[in-house]
Amino acid sequence: MKKTFLLCLIVLISTATTRAQTAEQLSIVNGGKVWALLYQQRAAEYKALCFQAYNIARLRLDEALKQKSKKPLAIITDIDETVLDNSPYDAARAVKNKDFDLAGWKAWTAKGIADTVPGAPSFFKYAASKGVTVFYVTNRDEDEREGTTKNLKLYKLPNADKDHIVLKQSISSKEARRQEILKKYNVVLYCGDNLPDFDSAYDNKPLQDSRNAATERLKKYFGYKYIVIPNPGYGDFENALFGGQKLNTAQKDSVLRALIKTSE
Repeated sequence: MKKTFLLCLIVLISTATTRAQTAEQLSIVNGGKVWALLYQQRAAEYKALCFQAYNIARLRLDEALKQKSKKPLAIITDIDETVLDNSPYDAARAVKNKDFDLAGWKAWTAKGIADTVPGAPSFFKYAASKGVTVFYVTNRDEDEREGTTKNLKLYKLPNADKDHIVLKQSISSKEARRQEILKKYNVVLYCGDNLPDFDSAYDNKPLQDSRNAATERLKKYFGYKYIVIPNPGYGDFENALFGGQKLNTAQKDSVLRALIKTSE
């Protein structure tokens, strides 16, 4: 019995040591992503923030429904980390100290199994019940349409069809796609996790100062027409930290060490 217990203890210690060594090898970038994704997956505060955002969205929608409109009402929403939660994919990369990989990403989206962001399904279903059309304007590629449609339909989300899932064609800017929708609809709300989801002021703005300046100019819209969903794991904010430059992992770690405010 003692030998068995001792053997089990050795195995547990060995496993813990291996995990610790793996964790020590993580770059600051990926180590940070692990914590961010744990927050997204486990923190009640993350859920609360999502519920808060979609509760505000419902209040603003109810206000819009009371106003007369010459055009039918619509909402434009992003998909990733706004409607669908892709944290399992991102976590699988981060814990292995790997960067984003497009082929791996497309293999994930093809499965069509991502969970939903808290509060998203009930809000968009509520909007549809009031006769509001939902457009999913996303930077997923055309070859991701099947998996994307499958995923949205899995949760019976409204308007999950070719006419309303607006994928990236040639450029990542969403402005032209938004303008096409605005020709026929009165878009009363924009939902997203990344600032270019809302306004062209954020297009081609890779630097922190320019993004902050645009946010200051547009501050009256946040919580009113622009509903921001928290995404601590990834986004254009990362590119801004690195000055829009393509850096290797070691270079990124150096930049983050220089940028972080500490008490020492």
